Amino acid sequence: MKIVLRIVFGIAFLSVAFFGLGPVMLADGMMGERILSLIVVLLIFAALYVLYKWSMKKSRG
Repeated sequence: MKIVLRIVFGIAFLSVAFFGLGPVMLADGMMGERILSLIVVLLIFAALYVLYKWSMKKSRG
């Protein structure tokens, strides 16, 4: 079960990195829009990390 969770979260992290950080770095919008997008992407990373830690703790028992 842990292997499946790690694979799913690995794919989720890679997807957020590809589809989230790519537009932040390569966008041609204003700096404020880029910073706002970066903050949203970092919040998504943080939420995924918390969810990952919680699900790993739950799968132990």
